[in-house]
Amino acid sequence: MLRVFDYEKMPVVEIVNDILVDASKRGASDIHFDPQEKFLKIRIRIDGELSDYAEVPNDIKKNLITRIKIISGMNITESRLPQDGAIKTTLQDVGLDLRVSCLPTSLGEKIVVRILDYSKSLAGLEELGFSPDNYKKVLQMISVPNGIILVTGATGTGKTTTVYSILQRLNTEKTNIITVEDPIEMDIEGINQVQTNSEIGLDFATALRSILRQDPNIIMIGEMRDTETAKIGVRASITGHLVLSTIHTNNSLNTIERLLDMEVERYLLSSALTGIISQKLARMLCPRCKKKRQATDYEKELISKVLGHPINEVYSPVGCDVCGNGYHGRIAIQEVLVISQDIRDAISNNIRKADLRKLVYSGDVTTLLQDGLQKVEEGLTTFEEVLKLIELDDEQSTGEKLDLSSAIRDAKLQQHNKNTMHDVPTEAKPLGVVAPNAYTSNPKPTENETLEL
Repeated sequence: MLRVFDYEKMPVVEIVNDILVDASKRGASDIHFDPQEKFLKIRIRIDGELSDYAEVPNDIKKNLITRIKIISGMNITESRLPQDGAIKTTLQDVGLDLRVSCLPTSLGEKIVVRILDYSKSLAGLEELGFSPDNYKKVLQMISVPNGIILVTGATGTGKTTTVYSILQRLNTEKTNIITVEDPIEMDIEGINQVQTNSEIGLDFATALRSILRQDPNIIMIGEMRDTETAKIGVRASITGHLVLSTIHTNNSLNTIERLLDMEVERYLLSSALTGIISQKLARMLCPRCKKKRQATDYEKELISKVLGHPINEVYSPVGCDVCGNGYHGRIAIQEVLVISQDIRDAISNNIRKADLRKLVYSGDVTTLLQDGLQKVEEGLTTFEEVLKLIELDDEQSTGEKLDLSSAIRDAKLQQHNKNTMHDVPTEAKPLGVVAPNAYTSNPKPTENETLEL
């Protein structure tokens, strides 16, 4: 249900404050102010999914946008160019650390406010959802005195949280840690943090050259964005430094290919790369209302082939007054690869991609799919969530063609049937219930059919 403000009586300042505080209390990660033809739509992202929050009349829209730009330090007279800003304050006894982005569109300025939550970073590595085996591998990687460790994933998958947690573990009086970031997400006591500024020529590459003359033990590069930064980072790791960074790739194999595409020399990459942590975020099942159900034939077959043992039951979302839709919070699904000598030799010798894939995934590595399905088995998330996040690779997972469309539809249909056969609490909101004719009209989707998730 949309929230309604009394725009005639409430000052815009109070409306903006209420929106920021309420979104933070609800656990939102982002607030979107979307200009529409007839009003300004406000949406908030909770557990990775956007939902409508409020609608602001057009006669209030400009004042509200201006207020956000003022408190985030933007130029209110400039509405033709994108701008970035930040808000760090305390409102209604709630501490807020926000990053604000303004983008001009055909219908007006769109503002997105990112709400930064440092609780996971401060809690430590052991609270990031690593399986015991993956946790040991991460500790093994960060104990190496030199080399490069990369945390990979799409935007908003918790890469920065993982990197900061590693820095917290490594931050001792015996180490000199220097970071280059854009922007600096969290101030960490005892660490030297450098904010890049492209307007004056202080980019990642320029800062890195200076950092190497500052006698660092550990260097953190906010993101491998270009060839020059990648080359300098890799060379720094070879000369006795431990380098941490992030890069936008999907898995370990893609990370190696991306670095080679960025023209990093093979012989340097093979000797410098220590490990890769790939991750995605899945919605967590609400522990209060989740319920067991019989696994579908597809789920049984896939889990048996991927994990090597059978499973008869999995958990499904229900919905209660705490979560609303059966999910509460998010959990990381991770793939941790420690670079072995065989992989180093393969990178250096330029072996075929197919052979490199077999070498990477036939060794001691838990793939994203395996880690995701293990968390399904433990009741932390759902089969549906894992399949939405991870592409099923035929050779890697089951050796035969897997029909993702049928899998998700089977899971939804079984949950729908169960809820219609048994009493469901009035507050329950089963996920993804579709009309029965949606299954009978095309029960066997073609191989190339696209499923709308």
